[in-house]
Amino acid sequence: MKRKLLLAAFVISMFAGVSCSSSDDNNTEKPRVFPEPNSVDQDGLTTANVRTFITDPNATDETAALFYKLKRLSKTNYLIGQQDAFNSFYDNAGGDSDIKKSTGNDPALLGSDFMFITDKANNNQPDNWFYQQEQKIVADVKAAYDKGMVNVFCWHLREPYNQDTFYAADITDPLQKANAFKSILPGGENHELFKLKLDKIAHVVSNLIGSDGKLIPIIFRPFHEFDGSWFWWGAAYCTPDEYKQGYQFIVEYLRNTKGVHNILYAFSPDNSYTTSSQYLSRYPGDDYVDVLGIDNYGDFSTGSSSGVGTANTKLKMISDLAIERVKIAAMTETGFRVTAGTSPISGFFSNNIYNAMTVNDLQIAFVMFWNNNQDGYYVPPAGQSNTQDFINFTLKPESVLQNNIPNSMYVLP
Repeated sequence: MKRKLLLAAFVISMFAGVSCSSSDDNNTEKPRVFPEPNSVDQDGLTTANVRTFITDPNATDETAALFYKLKRLSKTNYLIGQQDAFNSFYDNAGGDSDIKKSTGNDPALLGSDFMFITDKANNNQPDNWFYQQEQKIVADVKAAYDKGMVNVFCWHLREPYNQDTFYAADITDPLQKANAFKSILPGGENHELFKLKLDKIAHVVSNLIGSDGKLIPIIFRPFHEFDGSWFWWGAAYCTPDEYKQGYQFIVEYLRNTKGVHNILYAFSPDNSYTTSSQYLSRYPGDDYVDVLGIDNYGDFSTGSSSGVGTANTKLKMISDLAIERVKIAAMTETGFRVTAGTSPISGFFSNNIYNAMTVNDLQIAFVMFWNNNQDGYYVPPAGQSNTQDFINFTLKPESVLQNNIPNSMYVLP
């Protein structure tokens, strides 16, 4: 059964306060109806005790509010987002985000990457291409926050020996491939280099200031898709305990050593896990994770109803875990890439993605589609054969774009 919206007249008070939303002309539609904030469900989460449920008890007010609002919003709605939405366009079209080109509104969620920011070639000089990408990313994050959007970062970290690739298949030295992850752990030969990379992340995140003068909260999902072995941090190259240690070090170093308090941390394997015990086999612990995610392209790749059902079962698994552990559940990456040689899947958005996220009364806070580029798209801009399918998905009562994000996602009621 599809989850039902809670239609209580007093819910408007949930997001009373100062809004970060822009005065965009497309922001005139009435917002979705969202759940009343001060209700205490079985999870016991309240505005007063929210910091006892997140990884950082010293989190900024805005970061604590984001956790609380996403958790409550997930009961009835989900944010729709796209990776690199403000800088990566189908056919290099430029201008507005491709989602805005098709729907008239920006996504509610912006995906970014620390990859160029921590690249060995980034020398922090204005004429350096990597530094210029860093500045673009920072500007995009600030623009998204000022629009009321939510910011999510992944990290395609280059392997620590030559720092040339994040794909395991590209590492030609078998010893380096086998030891890359171990080498960044405390006591490893590349541990100090790893700390320098984290220092750069800490510097950037600690200087993300919105137009309201507040630190901008982000969701950070390090070492994603670790259950596969295409990345050098994948399951073939580290044990479960080593993976946990690496993830825990990131959180402790940024939070405790560097004093960064505007991050929520996401755990986001790919789609291989079908049981809770499998999903938790590399889980670093509740003290280190705020968001339980899943990246899932494969189950949607054929367009089959069985694949959609499988995806729904996996989302149900993480939704149940998030309810049990008082975490946020999310589909942290998904999509189907359309190119000149690959046609869209009929009903991919309004049927397949929608049903996977809503059947069985799931509580999923957001879905992130991957980035468009010159040669293909995951989200259709205007004028494509599946544009209307995507528009129909965004018009579902559970769907949230930038124009109908609840006011003050960053202010506790």
